[in-house]
Amino acid sequence: MRRNIIDTDLYGITAEEHSLGRSNIEVVKEMIHAGIKVIQYREKDKKGLYKYDECLAIRKLTKEAGVHFIVNDDIDIALLVEADGIHIGQEDLPIEKVRELVGPDMIIGLSTHSPEQGQDAVKRGADYIGVGPIFKTYTKKDVCDPVGLTYLDYVVKHLDIPFVAIGGIKENNIAEVKGRGAKCICLVTEIVGAEHIGEKISTLRGLMK
Repeated sequence: MRRNIIDTDLYGITAEEHSLGRSNIEVVKEMIHAGIKVIQYREKDKKGLYKYDECLAIRKLTKEAGVHFIVNDDIDIALLVEADGIHIGQEDLPIEKVRELVGPDMIIGLSTHSPEQGQDAVKRGADYIGVGPIFKTYTKKDVCDPVGLTYLDYVVKHLDIPFVAIGGIKENNIAEVKGRGAKCICLVTEIVGAEHIGEKISTLRGLMK
């Protein structure tokens, strides 16, 4: 049976360059304090040692708080810090090979951008999928064009897999995404770039009701 660790409302992702000068550790502490239950570490451009040290610290914080911790792309770091999950993209290692590396218990998330990729992820054993980018996003440098709400509608109606809606989601459009059936939603810069992260998360949750 597929284990669903994203059975929650908001999915947090680190993005230090958008965090108003705060470290990833500081931001993660604020996310945890505000009740975020799943946090992904995503830092594309940092050196391995820095990523390892940060993930080690975040793993400690999340474990103490009962928060699920996911590492983006870096399978070796995810294994070394005993993360709960690994999140990969369409151009990363095949999911079957990732499963061989991480074993049966680690959660594997896969970014998808179309019905075909979503169907493929289900067939190949992803534990959850990322659905997006719903809107235009500037958080990632190598991101594809927005898939819009059409793909989200497809996933809600046709795919039996946990998913997180992601990409360009802000305070002004989160209600629409929620209204289309997304139970778990990721906002990156809207959260990490907020002056008061706890207040922002509270506002977002109010808009999701």
